[in-house]
Amino acid sequence: MRRTQILHAFDGIRVWQQGDKRAPHKSLLVLLALGRMQRGESPVVEFSQIDTPLKNLINEFGPSGAGQNRHFPFWHLATDVDGGIWSLTGPPSILQRPRGSTPTLTELRQHHIAGGFSADVQAAFQHDPGLIQEVARRILDAHFPETLHTDILEAVGLSLADNNMARSAGTEYKSRNRDPQFRERVLRAYEYRCCVCGYDLRLGQQTIGLEAAHIKWFQAGGPDVENNGLALCALHHKIFDLGAFTVDPSNFRVVFSQHVAGHNLTGQTLLSRHGSEILPPTKSGVPTQP
Repeated sequence: MRRTQILHAFDGIRVWQQGDKRAPHKSLLVLLALGRMQRGESPVVEFSQIDTPLKNLINEFGPSGAGQNRHFPFWHLATDVDGGIWSLTGPPSILQRPRGSTPTLTELRQHHIAGGFSADVQAAFQHDPGLIQEVARRILDAHFPETLHTDILEAVGLSLADNNMARSAGTEYKSRNRDPQFRERVLRAYEYRCCVCGYDLRLGQQTIGLEAAHIKWFQAGGPDVENNGLALCALHHKIFDLGAFTVDPSNFRVVFSQHVAGHNLTGQTLLSRHGSEILPPTKSGVPTQP
């Protein structure tokens, strides 16, 4: 497979989506496998060997409780993506099942089903190590907000240190353009303060640690408009993107997930904001769920 064919195949990874809810399970599995390839580990691995790290990864960066379905990406990645980037090995009685007949967790373990990048993809990665970084960058850009990129890379043990070399390899990559004025418009609407906690630290005229968050992720098609933006401090932006809390569009109150817990002063302070109203914007109207 040529480099452009491989990149096109990875760009075609399908993500389950229902309304604003997305399940980037396959994207996380690919990133986990890319980390293994980069470290020189076996490119094909039994499900039982990556079961726990995959579960932890999906639990941390996917929807609440999504880790219980970690066998879905392992099985469906082999057929959901045009171009054959993932392959499975195991007994024919399992592998020859209909496409929608997903084996259970127990079946994958007991029958030693293994999965990994196809032989063509493995050969391409070995011939062009920079291709690993390029694929990883495109997956991160396409499926996850920037606030989570570093955390995800650390979780899968993947380095993008050579990414500039990958970008200079002549590969065209068209991504949706961001509006460079989005951040400034959102921060101005909230008078340069976090709408959750009121944080407004500045150094002269420069804001410090204040960011414009998308209510609906940019990667999920969220527009760069004020009604889809919240001014948040770096901490609240990070935990907002992780799904720790949301803003109820009916009354503009902060709603923390039942899965969030904290026992020290910082955690208790964060959770104490459950049910509190966000600070209202002064321009462009009140934010609404797009």
